[in-house]
Amino acid sequence: MAGHSKWANIRHRKERQDKKKGAMWSKCSKALMAAARAGGPDPDTNLALRYAIDEAKYANMPKDTIKRAIEKGAGAGQGDDFQEIVYEGYGPGGTAIIVDCLTDNNTRTVGDVRSIFKKGGGSLGTTGSVSYMFQTKGQIIVAAEGVDEDTIMELAIEAGAEDVQSPEGDDGAFTIVTDPTEFLAVKDAIEGAGIEIAEAGIVKLPDNTVAVAADDARKVMNLLDALEDNEDVQKVYSNADIPDDVLAE
Repeated sequence: MAGHSKWANIRHRKERQDKKKGAMWSKCSKALMAAARAGGPDPDTNLALRYAIDEAKYANMPKDTIKRAIEKGAGAGQGDDFQEIVYEGYGPGGTAIIVDCLTDNNTRTVGDVRSIFKKGGGSLGTTGSVSYMFQTKGQIIVAAEGVDEDTIMELAIEAGAEDVQSPEGDDGAFTIVTDPTEFLAVKDAIEGAGIEIAEAGIVKLPDNTVAVAADDARKVMNLLDALEDNEDVQKVYSNADIPDDVLAE
């Protein structure tokens, strides 16, 4: 979600994930199995698997659980054959939404996603209906507390980052944006300097955000939450600009 405070959005999502840790780990396991099945169990030669491992670590998934998911996915003839599908749609207030899914049953997933959009006051669109409003980028989030701004900016830019966005207020985070091809180099440089990363991954960032009034913002939040709760949904992106007071509720 875009918003007045990316850090507020991230904390909101992480708080929900902590409450539903089992569901979050299930999504991570599915991504690990799908990546290992498609490209093998070695993250050094399987970039998708390396991304999935990193995201599982940021979700505090135990190493043994990560290892088991990789082994299951890489096992010959074992595990489900998941397919990646991207859905696009519209939410309340004229917002655009992209939904990344991993599924073993396309019919079930499209029916569920369409129903969630409808119940949430939105509508499922066609392929390409909103994706042109987004760009695929690497994104790295670093909590600002204890981090020197000049240091992290110099470190990230020298490693190949496109942009480093400063925190908004005292309680915020640095948002580092990269080209997907430079993502790992920048992430490794930051971690190599002993700076803790709160969240990192390849994401879809909106070119522009849409400000939504409080009532519509609550509807958008409910719709995004409902999509994220679906077992086949891996990630949800939106260009909605959610007011901080709505997030605080």
